[in-house]
Amino acid sequence: MIDLHLHTTASDGRCSAAELVEYAASGGVSVLAVTDHDTTAAVAEVGVAARARGIEAISGIEITAIEDGRDVHVLGYFFDPLDARLGTFLRAQRAARLARVEAIGARLRELGVPIDVAALVEQVRRESGRSLGRPQVARAMVASGHAVDTREAFDRWLGLGAQAFVPLTGAGPEAVIDILHRAGGVASLAHPGKTKLDSRIPALASVGLDAIEAFHPDHDAALVDRYVGVAGALGLLLTGGSDFHGDPAHGLAPGSVTLPAAEWIRLQRSRSSRPARPT
Repeated sequence: MIDLHLHTTASDGRCSAAELVEYAASGGVSVLAVTDHDTTAAVAEVGVAARARGIEAISGIEITAIEDGRDVHVLGYFFDPLDARLGTFLRAQRAARLARVEAIGARLRELGVPIDVAALVEQVRRESGRSLGRPQVARAMVASGHAVDTREAFDRWLGLGAQAFVPLTGAGPEAVIDILHRAGGVASLAHPGKTKLDSRIPALASVGLDAIEAFHPDHDAALVDRYVGVAGALGLLLTGGSDFHGDPAHGLAPGSVTLPAAEWIRLQRSRSSRPARPT
């Protein structure tokens, strides 16, 4: 089983790198990529733990691009985690995330639903490379009794158009694709059925988007077929994974959604066929 969409406590997952690999191993995963949000902090540790369990691990990340005030998630694979340009870019991404969470905290206080955002921010600042986002805020809202679960927190307070929504600032998807390419990586549009960006896929393909994440827990069989077809028409590769975070709101378990072996082979082969990018 090939699972190329997994998260750890380096961003908004609930499992450490070691715990994640153990879950993956127990589920029969043979190839994985940890794709934490705007950070590679867990990539090396996951790689070590995966090798010890006989699992192939590749570098991965989920970068949040911004378009018209909306989050657009771009998955990256096979890149150099130590690439200096990428590292500088991701530090700016994480700083923007912290500013957004602080702004959300201020808005929640104005709305009469205060949470201890300062504690969340301080914890992330103590642990170099960690990424903070709305899921951690949602969990804090549940812990404070302001929401029954994280879904309610997003639907009522934190999601696009909700009362405490604050748009993230940052680079557009074209810039994110470019930075991944310059680090030697492959760029895939994450869960397009969730973000509803179908109209933008051809334009992104024209500027270098390599793949579409067709296989995702938010995609039913009809959506999988749709994005397999879109990828085929545009000459794009396919990616997929469980989007496991370690909680019921995100993915059922590592390996619960997988990339077919034939598509994994195509993805691997694409690395050798892609032209070198300028530095």
